[in-house]
Amino acid sequence: MENEEDEHQLQKEAEMHWMDWFGGGWIMMLLWWGLIIAGIVLLVKWITEQKSQSPREESALEILKKRYARGEITKEEFEQMKKDLLN
Repeated sequence: MENEEDEHQLQKEAEMHWMDWFGGGWIMMLLWWGLIIAGIVLLVKWITEQKSQSPREESALEILKKRYARGEITKEEFEQMKKDLLN
């Protein structure tokens, strides 16, 4: 008797899963895999964009400081140019 109940329970479970599949479960599976694939594509795109970006351009003040450090301009020129940039 118990064996017969077990078989009946297994059959009901199999029917439930079968109905889930044809009742729209496959749509959810497609959406799930679509989200995973879209996430991977976006991640790869983001990584490649990060690698291809050129380094940050130097500000005018940074360039001025480097010119002063190399001795290309005097302290007075540096101070005047710095004042001009900051105003």
